[in-house]
Amino acid sequence: MSNPFVQIVEPLDPKQPLKKFFNLSKLGDVRYARLPFSIRVLLEAAIRNCDEFLVKKGDVENILNWKVMQHKNVEVPFRPARVILQDFTGVPAVVDFAAMRDAVKKLGGDPEKINPICPADLVIDHSIQVDFNRQSDSLQKNQDLEFERNKERFEFLKWGSRAFKNLKIIPPGSGIIHQVNLEYLARVVMDQDGYYYPDSVVGTDSHTTMIDGLGVLGWGVGGIEAEAVMLGQPISMVLPEVVGYKLVGNPQPLVTSTDIVLTITKHLRQVGVVGKFVEFFGPGVAQLSIADRATIANMCPEYGATAAYFPVDDISIGYLIQTGRDKEKVMFTKKYLEAVGMLRDFKNSSQDPDFTQVVELDLHTVVPCCSGPKRPQDKVAVSDMKKDFETCLGAKQGFKGFQIAPDRHNSIVKFNFEGCDFELGHGSVVIAAITSCTNTSNPSVMLGAGLLAKKAVEAGLTVKPYIKTSLSPGSGVVTYYLRESGVMSYLSQLGFDVVGYGCMTCIGNSGPLPESVVEAITQGDLVAVGVLSGNRNFEGRVHPNTRANYLASPPLVIAYAIAGTIRIDFETEPLGINALGKKIFLKDIWPTRNEIQAVERQFVIPGMFKEVYQKIETVNKSWNALDAPSDKLYTWNPKSTYIKSPPFFDGLTLALQTPKTIEGAYVLLSFGDSVTTDHISPAGNIARNSPAARYLTSRGLTPREFNSYGSRRGNDAVMARGTFANIRLVNKFIDKQGPQTIHFPSGEILDVFDAAERYKQSGHPLIVLAGKEYGAGSSRDWAAKGPFLLGVKAVLAESYERIHRSNLVGMGVIPLQYLPGEDAGTLGLTGRERYTIVIPEKLKPQMNIQIKLDTGKTFQAIMRFDTDVELTYFHNGGILNYMIRKMAS
Repeated sequence: MSNPFVQIVEPLDPKQPLKKFFNLSKLGDVRYARLPFSIRVLLEAAIRNCDEFLVKKGDVENILNWKVMQHKNVEVPFRPARVILQDFTGVPAVVDFAAMRDAVKKLGGDPEKINPICPADLVIDHSIQVDFNRQSDSLQKNQDLEFERNKERFEFLKWGSRAFKNLKIIPPGSGIIHQVNLEYLARVVMDQDGYYYPDSVVGTDSHTTMIDGLGVLGWGVGGIEAEAVMLGQPISMVLPEVVGYKLVGNPQPLVTSTDIVLTITKHLRQVGVVGKFVEFFGPGVAQLSIADRATIANMCPEYGATAAYFPVDDISIGYLIQTGRDKEKVMFTKKYLEAVGMLRDFKNSSQDPDFTQVVELDLHTVVPCCSGPKRPQDKVAVSDMKKDFETCLGAKQGFKGFQIAPDRHNSIVKFNFEGCDFELGHGSVVIAAITSCTNTSNPSVMLGAGLLAKKAVEAGLTVKPYIKTSLSPGSGVVTYYLRESGVMSYLSQLGFDVVGYGCMTCIGNSGPLPESVVEAITQGDLVAVGVLSGNRNFEGRVHPNTRANYLASPPLVIAYAIAGTIRIDFETEPLGINALGKKIFLKDIWPTRNEIQAVERQFVIPGMFKEVYQKIETVNKSWNALDAPSDKLYTWNPKSTYIKSPPFFDGLTLALQTPKTIEGAYVLLSFGDSVTTDHISPAGNIARNSPAARYLTSRGLTPREFNSYGSRRGNDAVMARGTFANIRLVNKFIDKQGPQTIHFPSGEILDVFDAAERYKQSGHPLIVLAGKEYGAGSSRDWAAKGPFLLGVKAVLAESYERIHRSNLVGMGVIPLQYLPGEDAGTLGLTGRERYTIVIPEKLKPQMNIQIKLDTGKTFQAIMRFDTDVELTYFHNGGILNYMIRKMAS
């Protein structure tokens, strides 16, 4: 063994001499005991993988010396234990792997070298939509439609599971990726190739961080970066600062885990943790269940941290047993963690490590709250919701404003639904969805919702039939305990039937609203509301007709559905009046923490988890019946509108091409702050008047067959046309929201794709101008691939979201950043200039480069290639080109 740390390898148990581990406690280094627990995971991976090539002894020293090196922008490699993908982001990864096999073959290499080296799991959970609700067979109908729409994609994925080694596919209908990861896939400690070591994971969904709640270090990466990890490459990362988040006190009886997470989200946004690890500690952590911790960790992308880590403690070990994990494996898990000093006792302050900074929250100060109307970090106390929404109505257009004229604040539109007359106004709830991994993994809030539903029904309360209500559990276990505890029938009576197992409303798969509701909203230009228990509420994401969207706990989702409006003060106004004329207030039906915990203890048991997960890979009959080819090279179908060989590797040669100066680029789009990947990346439904719709129509499809952008991520022609196609896009060149821009040579206003095509045909390169936090949001590789296909060579922004910047690098798009104190305003940039970006022959990480305008002005910007590895990718034209050359040579 060439590893320089081989001397600390020993068996964990003398009875199993072939099962070894790197005993970090025998490093004999006093610095180890002071490291944050999350950094210890990075250290162990570096020591175990140290080969003096990809991982060097100097990298290990830098991590051990974290206290000094954390502020010095030091690059360290990290090889995660595994990769996790969902189908929206996973399909493009498998498409790329298939295309890479073709490219390697063309260059004379062995295509079967292209395989996941690092174990990868792909959970199909993003394809199902809420087409049917409030029907006894809604679940079956939605699942049937899911297969009808996605058969091609599913056949392709099934081919991938057979063609590639080390790739496991979890079929549709199994649950949400992060909950399946938490309840089933996570090991906490890996037992692989004769070694025990900490489980760690990167995923192509930004909410991969949810697994941090179980003590598995994980975070979201771009699909492109994940593919490199699958191919055995370490992630190159800057050694992070670690913010210690101390929890003290006990939550109040009426507070849910959702309230805690929304409070923490706002707090950490204010602290500023972008690009940092957050590690939780303090006696308050011991008050939180693993589900509570996972809920907090899930929201990590919304407060901007890389990871939100809860070290493993005895509650984590208990969760492994509760969820039906093998007891002997759990015993070795605990034994390993004790041996390497990674088992935490949160009540023992002597274990507290060093942190970059410490912030504190007293859980007793948390109050019931929601977040919105357009961003997850905009927390609003439930007691202030009515007043806050009414302020937002009249406020200037923005994150907290809709700019509705004062005389229209109380506008009412009457409409008819199923033969009955109803009214809608500003603040009327039209979508109420218990959805997404954030909350449906948490028995306390799910059972709380069920108990509230039971009390509401018994009190004679109902939900208006036009409100689109739905329940999409994170796994079959949720349905199991809701049914066994007797609350499922009450949820159904209020319209919260199980409509599918997957990430539905939260990602825009909310399905259609009734036509009469849409007509009423349009007629009155109403600010209609969606209330969901998800983790994202960006404008235009949930549904195009809900301009205001609030994140709320599952019980509050039901409460607002019953009220029918967000404009209610629960303290002074009743939820409704029953048939006997009695006013029913929220406090009359809200379950206590003790009630919920008693039901949870009785009904959330290990047997449920074992029964559900023993058959997870075989239970879906439709999946089992799919016929997929077994060839090692994929046979692309030129007629397919779902799966298409991407053009990324066209003309690729073994020889490197020298990067050239970008001459006379036009600005495709000019943005302000907080442009998210929801604005950039194609998502949701395909609008009938869009370039993507025109393409699909030309291929003989009807609008009914368009499906969603997410389902067509394996087709670059659709995705390029859907890039920057969000109806809420704010482009400074245009005086209204929408996916359009100016084609400057002609002066015409065109759809973004059409303008980009014009520029491409005339040989003009393109750039994008942006403000702060460009690319905030989900880790979507298409947010980088799409602009690349449009001909965007560089982005010039004030700052970037971490994953998106990495994805741009991975596609060979240059991320440029204004110098400190400068921006488009201070430099007098209008975006109508032409830009020449001077690329020097010798590049260095984070070097300043020169930008020349056709006006004669010149200024400097930082080239945000942060490491030598990123520069290597850029010289190769992107990370996948680099891997192909490596495998083919």
